[in-house]
Amino acid sequence: MAKKLVIIGWGFWGLRTFYNLAWNKNFDITLIDPRTTSSMKPTMPEVAFQGKDVEETRFDLKSVIEWKGAKFINEAVIKIDADNNKLTTNNKTEISYDYLVVTAGAKKNFTAIKGLEEHGYSMCDDIHAPKLWKALENFKWGKITIGSAKSTFDSSRVDIPNWIAPCEGPIGEAMFMIHRYLKEKGLREKTEMNVFTPGDVFFEDIGDDVRWAVGGLMWKRKINLLMEKVTTEVTSDSIKFEDGTEVESDLTIMIPVYFGQKFLVDSGLADKVGLLPTDKSMRHLDYKNIFGAGDLNTITMPKLGHLAVMQADIVSAQLRKEVGENIEIPEYKPEVMCIMWMGHNEAAIVLSDIKLGWKKDIVWYGQWQGFTKKMFDYYNISTNGKMPPKIGEHMFKKSIEIFGMWKK
Repeated sequence: MAKKLVIIGWGFWGLRTFYNLAWNKNFDITLIDPRTTSSMKPTMPEVAFQGKDVEETRFDLKSVIEWKGAKFINEAVIKIDADNNKLTTNNKTEISYDYLVVTAGAKKNFTAIKGLEEHGYSMCDDIHAPKLWKALENFKWGKITIGSAKSTFDSSRVDIPNWIAPCEGPIGEAMFMIHRYLKEKGLREKTEMNVFTPGDVFFEDIGDDVRWAVGGLMWKRKINLLMEKVTTEVTSDSIKFEDGTEVESDLTIMIPVYFGQKFLVDSGLADKVGLLPTDKSMRHLDYKNIFGAGDLNTITMPKLGHLAVMQADIVSAQLRKEVGENIEIPEYKPEVMCIMWMGHNEAAIVLSDIKLGWKKDIVWYGQWQGFTKKMFDYYNISTNGKMPPKIGEHMFKKSIEIFGMWKK
């Protein structure tokens, strides 16, 4: 008899798990999400800084899930009874499971910093990115400030790096793409651009070689960098920091504070900040039939789509092994691998694991890399959220290692 597998949340990682197992007759799959559409987050910078229609980044979840023979429930989970293998939704629907995969993603707290929701902007999702594009279109001259809020994480039960801005790639995309946009509009010489980080270094999850290369690109574009700046308030014309300093800002763009999901906290399954604590097999530390992948997983550091997909593959293999299949479980070896848009068909590809205990620290940028980014986005959207085949990822990484610059 097929095992009842429930997946909470879509995202890269939820859909990756679903697609990995949708064909498998050993599982009766249900996917639960309060949204009816999926939006591809890697395309949000294009929405925010190039005016891409946000509808082009979305696809209907229900039809995709049901076409594969699974069940889609358009509701929100409010409580998990882990001891009895069941959960409850906002419509009081009770759903039992044999295995539960939590891929709902971490949340961004736009109210944690005073004034951010009213006076600031973000490219983080399909609600905020279009608003940012409108603000950028209306910008004529002045000062633009871009940065990350300080986030805290719980390392009491798992071994994770002590990072406070665990993915600043979108900040890099924002500063380079805005620079290009302003230059094309003839506004760059009328604009002062400042980037800030709460950390003592910018891009704390990559090594000095890549950081030096990025710094050189910033210097060439006259983008200023402020470090150890913890935001306390955003106003209509400035941003204030914990150290008492204040920077004038006509357009403030931020990655907000990360925090977890309320239903995990209410269910007694969360760590101190609401994330899901797992081991490196992606199993919950206390309940072995509950798995987690993506930003919501405590061990996901940095908060990166590449790691989420890696974790989803581990979860899928674990589940197949649970039902008796002879399959090798992939090793969890975290690394930074991302494609950072720079505007004007250019992108930077980063592959770095030096801050995670290994040796790679590579960056490779130019127009070919921009073409690669476009092809990735096209494949991802046209296949309704699928990732490129594993062989493509392997060849992609090898090309970075061979042709990339500033490497160990």
